[in-house]
Amino acid sequence: METMIFFLILAYLIATLPHHTRFSKSDGSSAGRLGFAETLLDKGTNGEFLIYNQLEKMGEPNKLLPNLHLPKSDGTMTEIGLVMIARTGIYVFEAKNYSGCVCGDEDSRYWTQSMKRGQKVEFYNPIWRNESHISMLKRLLGIEADAFKSYVVFSDRCVLKKMYVESSHVKVMNRDRLVREIIKDMAELPDIFTPLEINQIYSELAPYMGAAVGIGQAQIETVRLE
Repeated sequence: METMIFFLILAYLIATLPHHTRFSKSDGSSAGRLGFAETLLDKGTNGEFLIYNQLEKMGEPNKLLPNLHLPKSDGTMTEIGLVMIARTGIYVFEAKNYSGCVCGDEDSRYWTQSMKRGQKVEFYNPIWRNESHISMLKRLLGIEADAFKSYVVFSDRCVLKKMYVESSHVKVMNRDRLVREIIKDMAELPDIFTPLEINQIYSELAPYMGAAVGIGQAQIETVRLE
């Protein structure tokens, strides 16, 4: 009950800030005053929103695109929670707003979430899922794979153990490390896009934000098992 009250109060306070209304939910509606509490209390959307909120503070020339829905060849849609276009590349985020302890590695099909009471849950490798998102973006934009960076971001309530990642373009972390890691990466990487090119890429992807409106939830790919 205390946690619920906290989130509701937080929802009211943050909802009064105008810049937050630019974050759209998966159904294409604005996360404004009425829908904001739903955004915070929905586990997946809440994680994406918190990442969006952190990245937005980094400012221009970065461009953020939440909730992209890209069409697949079989008529279904793939949902990408959040993309950031920056001078140093295109950053694709997979948010996991989990608690407990998570173990996994880059090459395993499934990762394991262990809860305090001993329950264990397997879930599809989020690195693989994000790689499929990057592949779709690469084909859509006609941009080389080297331009893309994959960030898998877990809740600060989650403990990451036995996490093995070797690919240089892949990062797995808790949310409280996100901005520090991106700033560090950007400082070490060369610029590959000009502000004009950032705007051009944004314009190509913007029509896909909230594009799932009216297609029916059954057509949205959840990618639980692949």
